[in-house]
Amino acid sequence: MPALWLDEVRATDLETVGGKAASLGELIATGFPVPSGFVVTADTYRDFISESGIKNELRTVTDIDTEDSATLTEAQNRSHDLIMEAPMADTIQEEVLDAYRSMNTNDEETSVAIRSSATAEDLPDASFAGQLDTYLNVTSDDLIETIKRCWASLFSRRAIHYRNQNDFPRHGGDIAVVVQEMVTADTAGVMFTSHPSTGAHKAIVEAAWGLGEAVVSGVVSPDNYVVNRNTGAIEQVTVADKRVKYVKSKQTGETIEVDVSEEKREQRVLSNDQLRTLVTIGERIESHYGTPQDIEWAIVDGEVFVLQSRPITTIPDRNYNESGDETATNDSRRQTRGTGDVLLEGLGVSPGVASGTVRVLENTDDLNEVTEGDVVVAEMTEPDMVPAMQRAAGIVTDEGGMISHTAIVSRELGLPAIVGCDDATRELIHGQDVTIDGNRGTVHRDTETEPLETATSRD
Repeated sequence: MPALWLDEVRATDLETVGGKAASLGELIATGFPVPSGFVVTADTYRDFISESGIKNELRTVTDIDTEDSATLTEAQNRSHDLIMEAPMADTIQEEVLDAYRSMNTNDEETSVAIRSSATAEDLPDASFAGQLDTYLNVTSDDLIETIKRCWASLFSRRAIHYRNQNDFPRHGGDIAVVVQEMVTADTAGVMFTSHPSTGAHKAIVEAAWGLGEAVVSGVVSPDNYVVNRNTGAIEQVTVADKRVKYVKSKQTGETIEVDVSEEKREQRVLSNDQLRTLVTIGERIESHYGTPQDIEWAIVDGEVFVLQSRPITTIPDRNYNESGDETATNDSRRQTRGTGDVLLEGLGVSPGVASGTVRVLENTDDLNEVTEGDVVVAEMTEPDMVPAMQRAAGIVTDEGGMISHTAIVSRELGLPAIVGCDDATRELIHGQDVTIDGNRGTVHRDTETEPLETATSRD
């Protein structure tokens, strides 16, 4: 069957529908508020590449040296062409379109989100964060083409490289695709039911105006809230300067980036009541799965929707006292050594301390300039930057939050990382030696190496 409704899917269907869809089906069955939708199954993808005759060539073109940038690009482009040019059977197209049409109401087309649900995605030991593509506000005219584009993203440069680094099959494995009704969010964000870096029994909630993709991608630095789950106390509220948001264009129906009004830029997104409602939902979801969760959510006209939930993949084994604080940690994670004045402060999203030479990335052409031990400084990171991040000692960005690409990948790589610094790309200088503290969220002058005043300026 080419498509299954999400309310028909359970966790036991992982091989058929992938990690994301299996989780959504479980959430619906348990009574959580999840937008309606269906999943184009992994069997459909397998049939497509077999019946179109491209299966063997996809395997051949991805059997490459993944550290060779030019070869990676060639494999990506050839794989994309193979999938996009291969015909999809009329019977499959019609069943998928029929499922979509049944979602329409009052003769109006429903805008849907198209998301990957690979069988190796959203698993307890691998997040695949940002490796596969998401498409928002899609309608019938572009539905089939967008599903194929989602399939093709299985063979992007970043996805091929990620699979090789994490010992997954280079040829991609299998992929299902979730087609889910868009919710026009007033506010949206993410929630960790335990601290993603330390595992402390504290809920971390991040929120911004508009669609949550701005938070997930790291385009905006969101508000950050910390709630002690043992006591219920709201321990920390950090209100960010939220300059932009993602919304649906009234003219074109597409997702666009717009400026946030002056009065809302530094206005708190969530009330205490909304925050507690979200944390309660998060605790119920964690209880159902039996493991801490990374949850995407949206609020529409006061109603909370759960968009997806996946295991947190980066929590270490540590002990915590009753207040939720860490009781034993390696001293090297608690102390910065050889550091001077604090140059910048932001949100520490991946723990650890590292020293290195600043490498400011202004565009993708700079990626090859990153050498072992550099401190990468960028406005934000994207999935194509992962090979460069793997060579770095640590990461510092202008934008982002706990769920941003920078944060998730840095935690998986074990790199100290600081996000939401606002002006790191302007304040830090090429060649400057610094120490970053991912626990405290601070960047220090490195007193054991080159002082700030002798650093080489950028051209």
